Amino acid sequence: MRALVTGFESFGGAASNASYEAVRRLPSRAGNVDIVTAQLPTAYARAGATLIGEIRRADPDLVLCVGEANERTALNIERVAINVQDARLADNDGAQPRDMPVIAGGPAAYFSTLPVRTIYDALIAARLPATLSNTAGAFVCNHAFYTLMHFAAESTVKWRGGFLHVPAWRDGQPADAMPALTLDDIVRGIVITLETSAQIITS
Repeated sequence: MRALVTGFESFGGAASNASYEAVRRLPSRAGNVDIVTAQLPTAYARAGATLIGEIRRADPDLVLCVGEANERTALNIERVAINVQDARLADNDGAQPRDMPVIAGGPAAYFSTLPVRTIYDALIAARLPATLSNTAGAFVCNHAFYTLMHFAAESTVKWRGGFLHVPAWRDGQPADAMPALTLDDIVRGIVITLETSAQIITS
């Protein structure tokens, strides 16, 4: 089984992005899952096309997009992507859409096709702080998640997809004074997410 895992480039003046810092530390194989990684631009106009290009190159059985969220202190398994772009901050291209669809005429929302509850249970069993999240926001993370699930729905080749939000880090430290996971913990959480998903898909 092959998994494509993506993280985002840094944005907002930060030197790094916790999602890609964790993704680039992933092993090339975990259990029976071969892992391919890629970095997505933190830009509305480029993230979706880049993601689709990486999916076509990797030909994966499952896709996990990972993004950072500054206000979150646990691993957030996202349930749903919504067809809205509404940026509080400008992206890396200076774009700041308001109340715009990700895909004009697309469905209002898509659910993750990864086993979100089983992933949550596995993360908790591994003593990692985790939560099931019902919002991926409306920034580029949600844009990528919605694009991922729309492409899956339109694709003739079937694969599973989903999104994981992780706490933000800055220069190797938590982004604020609140408790946060270490980067090693985040890597372990991603591996557990992939292995758990693979077990469900192949069972």
